[in-house]
Amino acid sequence: MSFLKDKVALATGAGRVVLSNGQSGSIGYGIATAYAKEGANLVITGRNEAKLTAAQEELEKEYGIRVLPMVADINAHANNAAVVQNVVDQAIQKFGQLDVLINNAQASASGVTLADHTTDQFDLAIYSGLYAAFYYMRACYPHLKKSQGSVINFASGAGLFGNYGQCAYAAAKEGIRGMSRVAATEWAKDNVNANVVCPLAWTAKLEQFKEAFPDAFKANVHVPPMGHFGDAEKEIGRVCVQLASPDFKYMTGETITLEGGLGQRP
Repeated sequence: MSFLKDKVALATGAGRVVLSNGQSGSIGYGIATAYAKEGANLVITGRNEAKLTAAQEELEKEYGIRVLPMVADINAHANNAAVVQNVVDQAIQKFGQLDVLINNAQASASGVTLADHTTDQFDLAIYSGLYAAFYYMRACYPHLKKSQGSVINFASGAGLFGNYGQCAYAAAKEGIRGMSRVAATEWAKDNVNANVVCPLAWTAKLEQFKEAFPDAFKANVHVPPMGHFGDAEKEIGRVCVQLASPDFKYMTGETITLEGGLGQRP
């Protein structure tokens, strides 16, 4: 447990969520667990204080790291710049540095067709995903520049392939993908990595999506050629660990698409 020892990672949407079998039930929590196993201290954000506290307690107990949980809700009615700046300020105050930013948080009204989408539903996806990534990237940049750190943003096949019933979600994710490419171009001179992961992992949200919108699930979600969905911790989380390695410099602006745990260059 030393690959990321003494590094500090900020991961959004990383409250504790588990599947019925006890395995990690969200990509954010899977990433946090993978980082904790490598000795990184963590700043985790989310909208549910109980899930954040549960994550803090388990990760600190199991892996001997330090975790700063921060409730932060990026939405159309908040002073989002101030919310994000407070998270970053608290992180620096506690740890004195920031080495990795992982923009994972995303909410959406999946399963609702474009014609039926409301403005509030569209705002939900754009603010929780695209705007959140923008505010965190902007606020974290001075600290990432100092540490020559990494940005890992999450996009989705929903944007790449135009998934049914996911117009706002796809729009947010494609915006994140484009913004990440710009960051890779602009921040390369500072030795700050910017990468995008498009994951397909079996999560609690995907389980809920299958139950609530079986038709949309059937149309959009297919078992990858490997024959299984990605594991939030062991596959997606481990990829994010690799992307944060101080010895690893990925090609700028490239997208990693995870299919059952495989990294593919589209």
